[in-house]
Amino acid sequence: MPSLVLHNTLTRRREAFVPLDPQHVRLYVCGPTVYDLAHIGNARGMTVFDVLARLLRHLFPRVTYVRNITDVDDKINARAAESGEGIDAVTARTAAQFHADMAALGNLPPDIEPRATEHIAGMVTLIERLIAGGHAYAADGHVLFAVASFGQYGALSGRSPDELLAGARVEVAPYKRDPGDFVLWKPSPPDLPGWDSPWGRGRPGWHIECSAMARQYLGDTFDIHGGGGDLLFPHHENERAQSLCALPGSGFARVWLHNGMLNLNGEKMSKSLGNFFTIRDVLSRAPAEAVRLMLLKSQYRGTLEFSDAGLAEARGELDRFYRALARAPAGKAPVPEAVLDALCDDLNTPLALAALHALADDAMAGDRAAAAELQAGGALLGLLQADSAAWFQGGGDAAAIEAAIAERIAARRARDFARADAIRAEWLAQGVAFEDRPDGTTDWRRVATQPA
Repeated sequence: MPSLVLHNTLTRRREAFVPLDPQHVRLYVCGPTVYDLAHIGNARGMTVFDVLARLLRHLFPRVTYVRNITDVDDKINARAAESGEGIDAVTARTAAQFHADMAALGNLPPDIEPRATEHIAGMVTLIERLIAGGHAYAADGHVLFAVASFGQYGALSGRSPDELLAGARVEVAPYKRDPGDFVLWKPSPPDLPGWDSPWGRGRPGWHIECSAMARQYLGDTFDIHGGGGDLLFPHHENERAQSLCALPGSGFARVWLHNGMLNLNGEKMSKSLGNFFTIRDVLSRAPAEAVRLMLLKSQYRGTLEFSDAGLAEARGELDRFYRALARAPAGKAPVPEAVLDALCDDLNTPLALAALHALADDAMAGDRAAAAELQAGGALLGLLQADSAAWFQGGGDAAAIEAAIAERIAARRARDFARADAIRAEWLAQGVAFEDRPDGTTDWRRVATQPA
């Protein structure tokens, strides 16, 4: 069994992964703030860490994967005010949409999915510890973390004090001792969610939520903390600072992993920039498995460019894989060594996919053992679990396709070959290929389409 090597953001180097307890690996990943549909950039991180969780479960006897839901946040409050919905209705609807999108992409649910609103008591406890230790202070109904009290502040993100202040997008407030101090607790008016606390009715800041939830389910020190590169600062920097200060002697997360961003036309895809597609937008344009493969075609720490051409390429690769599986029906096999070695090399998914293509070469020639390994390797990536026939005929309006085939057969019998060719071309443009058999019948299958 190969050893797992991961790039630790904290140390800025590749390290052999050695869990605290070899019998039980503990992983925390920052989940969604549920106020709107998730975009395809969000899907990249969720898919990357799904592959990591699958790999860890393959390598170790037990894994606890925790991915939170942030259901108390100013963005949620604003969306409820805009839409006229209740806050609970907004969070219930958007959480359900997120779960449906993750399932469509083949991402397995985490072992534990805590919601912030169910862990207020744990947040209050951490804040009280920070105040008692001189790392936080109450002011004007707020409680703030004093960044100057933690000498390691900035170590995770690698930023200088000036860069930290510039990147924090700090709120100028007279009650702050230092402009970089961040909110742990803030007051809530009667029309917004709030909980009683030693500092009055209020609600938590974003950063303290993850610290409390990670601690409750994974302990004071755990193995891996993951999230998007856009969370490195300030969110993860602040999480680490408050957790280490509230729990002296602990390590919080020992390994930090951050996925790179998804770009659209050379710019980071984000809701704040307005240049994004929701997961549902993309799923309406390509099969979900093709979207998943596209998200894995670049090593997770690098930038991935989103494009229709990339989706078409991924779909074409899946066509090839499923054609190989159809030619040499798969049996049972262990995960091929080349795929496992690639994933243990800091989740090198492009190399793992290259190994699948090599197996597909052999399977296309009728090698059943290669087909079995192709399917087993695909499973570790969350791919190639559909029936081959279902892949080529899945999705779209099958009734309309069958009607077009019938019309085309009738046109050929009437020797209207121009109409028959036009029908074939119309459907090929939509990603459906007709294949005529010698007995006069016609089959159809899904194929990759080229963008206009």
